[in-house]
Amino acid sequence: TLPCLLGARPCIPKDFGHGSLVCVCNATYCDTLDPLVLPAPGSYIKYESSKAGKRLERSEGRFQSSLHSPGLLLTLNISTLYQHVKGFGGSLSDAAAMNILKLSQPAQDNLLRSYFSESGIEYNLIRVPMACSDFSVRPYSYDDVPNDYELKHFRLVDEDVKMKV
Repeated sequence: TLPCLLGARPCIPKDFGHGSLVCVCNATYCDTLDPLVLPAPGSYIKYESSKAGKRLERSEGRFQSSLHSPGLLLTLNISTLYQHVKGFGGSLSDAAAMNILKLSQPAQDNLLRSYFSESGIEYNLIRVPMACSDFSVRPYSYDDVPNDYELKHFRLVDEDVKMKV
C-alpha cells in the first residue's frame, strides 16, 4: 500500500506553451489535496481548475434560499434522488499503462497516490478496455478465429498480461 501524505502540497506548474499548464508530479514531488470531508448541512465545498492556473482550488459557501440573486441559479431538490453514484474514476488504456510503466518506481507511486489516495483525488473505480481501443498501439482482439463460438482460441495478449492484469 502507498502511504498517504497529510495536508495539501501546492501545484508546481509546468508550462508546455499554448496555455497548457500541468502540475509537476515526479519521483520526488507531487501536489496533493487535503482529505475530503463532507460539508455541513446547507453548505458546499467547490473545487475549481482553470487555464489561468487554478488547480482544484478549494472554496466553501452556503446555499441560499433567495431567488433574487443575479447570475447562475442552481436549484437542488434533495428530496428526490435519481441515481446512486458508485464512485469516480478514469480509464486505464494501453497508452496510459505504457506511459505509467516508463516512469521510475517512485514516480509511479506518486502518480498512483495522486489518483487513488486520500491525499489525491480519491478515484475508486477504473475502466479497463477489453482488447484494443483507439489508445492501443496496434489492433488486437481476444479471439480472431472465425465462428469460434465456444471461445476455444480465446487468450489474453501481452498488452493485457503486462499492462492491465
